[in-house]
Amino acid sequence: MTPLSLKDITDRLGRWKFPARLDGIVGIAQGGVVPAVLVAERLGLEMKIITLNYRDEANEPRYAEPRLLSAVPALGVWKRVLLVDDVYVTGRSWQTARALLPATIEVLPFVMKGQTDFALIRDIDGCVQWPWRVY
Repeated sequence: MTPLSLKDITDRLGRWKFPARLDGIVGIAQGGVVPAVLVAERLGLEMKIITLNYRDEANEPRYAEPRLLSAVPALGVWKRVLLVDDVYVTGRSWQTARALLPATIEVLPFVMKGQTDFALIRDIDGCVQWPWRVY
């Protein structure tokens, strides 16, 4: 497991080219809460949370598909949002959260780590140790 410092993460966020004209941030809880806060703070935007559960503490799938554990947040007049999670492994949590948000909203992906174009960290193989999580 590779440890990451908060400074390393915020430095990477400072260099990331985020899309223009975003109305807000939607974080996928549990793992995406702190990343969504960091992104919302960086962009000066409001944030809302959608809570799903898919994986257990050992990062193994707990269910066949992610399960919704909260109400879907009302997005009001938001038309274009960034949907934020910590890690993109199979994409199931992100895809489930996207499917639960209104189809009229343009939803753009962003994750902290994964082998995907919209991941902040793509240069570290294996698991990372987030500075905000107790292991």
